[in-house]
Amino acid sequence: MADDDDTQPSIPKKCGPYISSVTSHSLNLMIRGIVLFLIGVFLALVLNLLQIQRNVTLFPPDVITSVFSSAWWVPLCCGTASAVIGLLYPCMDRHLGEPHKFKREWSSVMRCVAVFVGINHASAKVDFANNTQLSLTLAALSIGLWWTFDRSRSGFGLGIGIAFLATLVTQLLVYNGVYQYTSPDFLYVRSWLPCIFFAGGITMGNIGRQLAMYECKVIAEKSHQD
Repeated sequence: MADDDDTQPSIPKKCGPYISSVTSHSLNLMIRGIVLFLIGVFLALVLNLLQIQRNVTLFPPDVITSVFSSAWWVPLCCGTASAVIGLLYPCMDRHLGEPHKFKREWSSVMRCVAVFVGINHASAKVDFANNTQLSLTLAALSIGLWWTFDRSRSGFGLGIGIAFLATLVTQLLVYNGVYQYTSPDFLYVRSWLPCIFFAGGITMGNIGRQLAMYECKVIAEKSHQD
């Protein structure tokens, strides 16, 4: 009897669902992906508007016809990238066997989002003597965001990888005339752009981890009730 009392229901490795009545893991992933996509679209619309208003990015006049004066493909691409990043972070934690437990609450995630928006706002609104000073400042802020809200090796590595790939794609888009940056100092873009991508990757990763953790709590509570 003692052994039976001490036995606790284990939490499945594949945690889900987002809604307690949903049991399919694939459906759980789809719901999380949709939530992350919508968050990415919203952030892209707001933050891209800041860049356009300050003439940091310039689009051809014929493409600025959609909501918030943004090219239609920008929020879609950012939403898709956000979904992939948000699902990749908890998956990477699981495969590395390093569950992320640092500051795992929604209030911390919201503060992380606020800091990311502030970093992006600084890149568009704050005037520096030159792009080098701005880039170094944003690099320090981005690393500070990782240290404050993440501190995981996987998070830092994925953030660097995301910054590299996103900057490469942006360079190709600007090179092909899809849009352009004013005063480019890093080939065709601004030198601070990788810092924005790094901070964005950390932010969406934190949101994805929190959604996954929330689902774990839901399934654990359901197991205890059963």
